[in-house]
Amino acid sequence: MASTTPLADLSAAGVSIWLDDLSRQRIESGNLAGLIKDSEVVGVTSNPTIFASAFADADYYAEDLDAFAARGASVEDAIRELTTEDVRRACDVFREVWQRTGGVDGRVSLEVDPGKAHDTEATVAEAADLWKTVDRPNLMIKIPATPEGIPAITRTLAEGISVNVTLIFSVERYRQVMDAYLAGMEQARANGHDLTGMASVASFFVSRVDSEVDKRLDAIGTDAARNLKGTAAIANARLAYAAFLEVFSTERWAALKGAGAKPQRPLWASTGVKNKAYPDTLYVTELVAPNTVNTMPEATLRAFADHGELHGDAVSGTEDAAREVFAGLAHVGVDVDDVYQVLEDEGVKKFDDSWGELTHTVSEQLTRRSPEQA
Repeated sequence: MASTTPLADLSAAGVSIWLDDLSRQRIESGNLAGLIKDSEVVGVTSNPTIFASAFADADYYAEDLDAFAARGASVEDAIRELTTEDVRRACDVFREVWQRTGGVDGRVSLEVDPGKAHDTEATVAEAADLWKTVDRPNLMIKIPATPEGIPAITRTLAEGISVNVTLIFSVERYRQVMDAYLAGMEQARANGHDLTGMASVASFFVSRVDSEVDKRLDAIGTDAARNLKGTAAIANARLAYAAFLEVFSTERWAALKGAGAKPQRPLWASTGVKNKAYPDTLYVTELVAPNTVNTMPEATLRAFADHGELHGDAVSGTEDAAREVFAGLAHVGVDVDDVYQVLEDEGVKKFDDSWGELTHTVSEQLTRRSPEQA
């Protein structure tokens, strides 16, 4: 039968639809299972900001929080148990999808403590600990693509652990990520791990690029600058996809593919449109391409389900036009290398701040429930 919904059409075009949100409420209410059944959702991503928001609604965590308080658990232990339990349960919800897709989809992502983003050793150790604690084959550990995160990606994959690389903004850094992936899979094979069970995605952030570049274009203020607003993010992602096609057509990749490895798919993250002047489905419609993932906040998912339009593959073969966009940005005076650095620094800080907010929320809940307060 022909596809009859925008989301089904998007899936048929080779885009895996993942939800960029997770909470116990979604799991226990059946919302997550419903999105799998009715909205083509085949994976979930989480991050510290998402957990901070989820834990603000303490009702769904009350029983666990009471137990933690009664035994005098530390805030760090409580957060670890709450987050890993939610992710474990989400992995179970997606288990059938994982099996049906041969491990390509049905994945749930859990991020290492963002405070360790600039510490390779700490990131590697926590990735291994989270993998062991959740104990589900369809888990992905999220590691930020900081300079210190790059070797952590290789070392984590080498231990047979699936990885979602997050906070990628530049094509140059993305190439380092892909190289780290190939090296990690080569080491995993040498270490005797079954590559067929492993998977990885590279989360390339989209809307934040437009937000930062548009701000600079407004500051420049010329007509030439204003005409470039809303073009940088899509051009950036399209150049990333061209790099993906290049790297995953090499002999080095072919050797890993022959051993059962899956390509590290580009994942379009930060796809909620922040500028209300732009269409609310912009970062979905304009980034349709085979072998990609689009992780969406529910508002974007619902918007695309309601009025999303597809015009075929919007990415393949667009690299020349994308390069022209960046030539135009350079011509009007936008320092794109500085844009990327600012975004990476801000991204780590935002997640670290959210982790602090999460810590504060859980600390307050434990204090309120402690025996001393009874």
